[in-house]
Amino acid sequence: MVGSILDRRIEPRWVFSEHPDNDVLAQTKSALNIPTVMAKILINRGILDVEEAQHFLEPALENLLDPFLLMDMDLAVDRIWEAIDAGEKIMVHGDYDVDGVTGTSVLVRTLAALDANVTFYIPHRLEQGYGISPEGIDRGAAFGVTLLISVDCGITAIDEVIYAKKQGVDVVITDHHQPSSLPEAVAVINPKRGDCTYPFKELPGVALAFKLAEAVYRKRNKDLSPVYENLDLVALGCAADIVPLVGENRIFVTHGLRCLKETTNQGLKALLKNVGLCGRELGTGQLIFTLASRINALGRLENAMGAVTMLTTDDETEARQIAQMLETQNIKRREIDSRMLSEALSLVEEHVDVTKDRAVVLASASWHPGVIGIVATRIAEKIHLPTVLISLDGDNGKGSARSIPNFDLFQAISLCREHVVAFGGHKYAAGLTIAAEQVDAFREHFLRVARELIHVEDMVPCIDIESELSLDQIDMHLVNVLKRFAPFGPQNLRPVMVSKNVEVVGAPSLVGNNHLRFSARQNGRVLDCIGFNLGHLAYRLTPGESNLDMAYVIEENEWRGRKGIQLRIKDLR
Repeated sequence: MVGSILDRRIEPRWVFSEHPDNDVLAQTKSALNIPTVMAKILINRGILDVEEAQHFLEPALENLLDPFLLMDMDLAVDRIWEAIDAGEKIMVHGDYDVDGVTGTSVLVRTLAALDANVTFYIPHRLEQGYGISPEGIDRGAAFGVTLLISVDCGITAIDEVIYAKKQGVDVVITDHHQPSSLPEAVAVINPKRGDCTYPFKELPGVALAFKLAEAVYRKRNKDLSPVYENLDLVALGCAADIVPLVGENRIFVTHGLRCLKETTNQGLKALLKNVGLCGRELGTGQLIFTLASRINALGRLENAMGAVTMLTTDDETEARQIAQMLETQNIKRREIDSRMLSEALSLVEEHVDVTKDRAVVLASASWHPGVIGIVATRIAEKIHLPTVLISLDGDNGKGSARSIPNFDLFQAISLCREHVVAFGGHKYAAGLTIAAEQVDAFREHFLRVARELIHVEDMVPCIDIESELSLDQIDMHLVNVLKRFAPFGPQNLRPVMVSKNVEVVGAPSLVGNNHLRFSARQNGRVLDCIGFNLGHLAYRLTPGESNLDMAYVIEENEWRGRKGIQLRIKDLR
């Protein structure tokens, strides 16, 4: 192999936002009575209309769209009420990830509040795999289920819906994945359907479950409180599924975070207590990396049925016991994750040629199929190349893929479809099933596609800069202004600022696992700075000289009850 891809230090490109038209900037500032930096960030996000800006800065529940605008919603609601009125058994069949688990919990809780005869089923990731499973249909039919409602899956379940009909089970599908041919279900609720005119297309599975529950309640003019008290679950599912945090998703997460602080959900309370977050102001980071990771751990290593039980029970003791089990599974998941990452990086070192390869495809019989997605994400982030990891089990393999900006992973795998048994996903993440004997051919084909589609500049990560500031402009007023852009996530990332010719004060230090800590001064203002995993940039810090350019996000930091401002460094020059 020529050159080590792991030794390659990728210098990120700083991409500065264009300065908006002065007239547009002045008009936005005046109309909304907001500071210049706030108006500029709105314009950078393409928000030019005053009403749109007001909706963005003040996400309101009354701005949620009518659920009956979704194609087939009326058919689904009529069938559900028919089942409730007749006392039929209803099964909610969800996916095993956090989106599916929270969405399943929303429907189970809201239907149970209507005295529906409702149960649930989550397939085992390793035994049944993704989607509506024949085992789930059989289990439901054996217990007298006559209506199955899918959450976060089912859009490709053409054969399974036919099978369900033969078992006397009607199917209502709610899914947000890209459809091709639609199953012949009672109703197929998916905003990405070609014939669906619903204005917002990026709802995750949990939000569609909420929409269905809301529509069921509205049909009979029921009090919506039992639906809206589940906004905490909706926020968790939205954040975990990494959907764009704009439009309705922004409304869901904003209000869900507020509900989460004082949640009445026993499962969420137990989780929050375990991680020391009870009663705290939370952001999307805590949802993704603290709460969601624990729910996902169960679905990755065992069966996620227990997670739904935890999120739907009113029994505090039961919720606490399951939350502790999730804690144990998460520790086990981290251990497996660490071992697999080490093995995968060794294979990257051995097999990936930095001079020619523009993607990574690796396979091993020792990898846990429930964890390969996490490891693929970390490798893709570390080397900034699309990464496909395949867990082999005898003659079969299950793969998980993660991408980089400007490379459509789903399209790339589609071009290699002759080598896979099945695949699904979207631009940035995908899963696949493959015969072991096809792995080498798939790797060769996928690397060829990557060489054709990925340009050299795509292999360099970008840091998008909102604005240049001097440190004396950063105060608690600015911190509070920037808070109005939260919650942060895809299509609404935390604003990155730049300060130039800054002086390092005192001696920088390395803390934790390669984190860089130092203080910076400019125009008399001194601020604390932390650069996570940026210890390798320590050589760029020269105390006493005003020669440092910093790209950073501004955060409020609380330590021992005292709040202050901290700059989280993205890059140094």
